[in-house]
Amino acid sequence: MTYKLSEITKILNIDFESNDIEIDGIHTLSEATVTQLSFFTDAKYASQLSETNAAAVFIDEKHAGLLPATTIALITDEAYLKLAHASKFFAHKISTEGGEPDLGEGTDIDKHVRFGNNVKVGNNVTIMAGCYVGDNVIIGDDTLLYPNVTLYHGSEVGAGCIVHAGTVIGCDGYGFAHTKQGEHVKIHQNGNVIVEEDVEIGANCTIDRAVFGTTYIRKGTKLDNLIQIAHNCDVGEYTLCAAQVGLAGSTTLGRNVVMGGQSATAGHLEVGAFATIAGKGGVTKSLEGGKTYAGFPAIDHKTWLRLQAKMMALVKRKK
Repeated sequence: MTYKLSEITKILNIDFESNDIEIDGIHTLSEATVTQLSFFTDAKYASQLSETNAAAVFIDEKHAGLLPATTIALITDEAYLKLAHASKFFAHKISTEGGEPDLGEGTDIDKHVRFGNNVKVGNNVTIMAGCYVGDNVIIGDDTLLYPNVTLYHGSEVGAGCIVHAGTVIGCDGYGFAHTKQGEHVKIHQNGNVIVEEDVEIGANCTIDRAVFGTTYIRKGTKLDNLIQIAHNCDVGEYTLCAAQVGLAGSTTLGRNVVMGGQSATAGHLEVGAFATIAGKGGVTKSLEGGKTYAGFPAIDHKTWLRLQAKMMALVKRKK
């Protein structure tokens, strides 16, 4: 699915003076290709402007001169809003039409499973009643989907996985741009979710598709029930998350991270490998691996214990 840049800019009411080109998607400055659009909204990414391969960038006039000569500057003071409107061009076309899946050997598919188009199912896969498997989904060998699991279009689930009842993989991330009048414009989530091999996902979890690119659940990870993984997260290998953990968008967990029940992270941060976050811990900044953290905001666990002891001593002293 491609569009002329002139088609897109006409609808978005942006002028440009350059040769018209074909555009097939949108991505970040660092990941965009010579056939994709990108956007610039935050000065901390200014260093990426001169290195981007994007065909064109929504950008304010002040920073436009930092772009390479090969990249078209689409001048606007509402770059994020223009991105939201442009994302609609590349959104997956939702349809109720289904197709016959490409099934491997030894599959056990309940008659009340619904498939989209171009679905590939591996060997010895079991899919129970009420599941929906959307367009272009891939399911690896020996995977089990319990009742009422939903796999949105473009999702991939690796070999040897277990997904428990009611879980949704590939739903839209929570992304909106805002007009000057306070209206909320949907940023269409055009990425996908990849669940690698040997992952178990509990009941009623939600794993959001990426805005662009991919949300990853790496191999060997085990998620409890009622967990929310937001768009563009990257959950490292062999991570353990207890019930009601929540990861905000673009959180990266290193391998073997452990997160206790009801712990959560703010977005766009990293938790290092082999870190542990105690139950109800609130991660508000990137954390070094190999340590245990507790509290809100999450701090070193031993420091948190001393802090609790100090506060209790103060309370007893006042009595």
